[in-house]
Amino acid sequence: MTELVIAVNPQPDSRLRYLLRVPQPGGDLLFRTSDTWPRTKALYCHPMHIDEWPADPEIVERLPLQSCVRRGAAIDVILTRGRENRSQIVFTTTRGRKTVFWQSPRTRKQARPNVRTPTARAQGIERLQILVDTHERYAYSFKTQQVELVKQALPCGDYAVAVDGSLVASVERKSLSDLTSSLTSGKLRYQVGHLASLPRAAVVVEDRYSQLFRNAFIRPAVAADSLAELQIRWPTVPIVFCETRQLAEEWTYRFLAAAHAWAVTEEAALQRIAQVPVAAPATDSGPSTATVRAWARQAGFDVPDRGRLRPEIWQAWRAANED
Repeated sequence: MTELVIAVNPQPDSRLRYLLRVPQPGGDLLFRTSDTWPRTKALYCHPMHIDEWPADPEIVERLPLQSCVRRGAAIDVILTRGRENRSQIVFTTTRGRKTVFWQSPRTRKQARPNVRTPTARAQGIERLQILVDTHERYAYSFKTQQVELVKQALPCGDYAVAVDGSLVASVERKSLSDLTSSLTSGKLRYQVGHLASLPRAAVVVEDRYSQLFRNAFIRPAVAADSLAELQIRWPTVPIVFCETRQLAEEWTYRFLAAAHAWAVTEEAALQRIAQVPVAAPATDSGPSTATVRAWARQAGFDVPDRGRLRPEIWQAWRAANED
């Protein structure tokens, strides 16, 4: 069976950490690239000679191919798996230089939103401190904005701002695949319920609402009904579709800055915020860890077999059993 092979780049100082070997009738092609699949952005591929393939490679993945055909300036790659199975290796020219990119249908649609995000400070805040949850993978960097990032465990959401040690607002980030999986598992219901306990909160989606109806892993009517139900049940937590990751990052920055400005200028807001600590609350003398662990697995949470449970797991259990 023909395979797409991904191995570790033996050069440890290279930013392109992987080797991508693409089978072709006239001889395999070899590239250095930065990831194992173009999930959130198109990946730059640096061409290499096939003789540079290591004698004893450290294989990361062997992906069986259904098809790998070159058509003009692109190689169409189709894997024999249900998800993330289609991509293209595109040969193009950038600023007069020949370049190669590896892209998926999703990254191709999101690559150019045709807008330039503003760089002006939100709400006139000179440097906004944004808290980033320690479990957040591939976190926003806010490189174009005046932001100080602080990593710490958050009781809910992925990004937050605080005033005098108490949470002002939090934003839960979702890719389209994460949104659909959390809808089907019921996990999103608990997350939105936790966010609703904060003075201000939102869910931001890195895609268009229309893409929800093109997903093959959830019925469009079920997805739309579930989102509508969440908005009716918790109207204070908007679910915002921002088309691309870049625009979702910009929206998150503006939302948190506006919440911070609102909190420091309104007396009623400060009184409400005073009861919401930044750190997740310690567990009480209620259910045992084993009981909550079993409940979390049935609810669709990813929990370890041993050790302490994450704060959001305890809060999810309390929200589900508060009656």
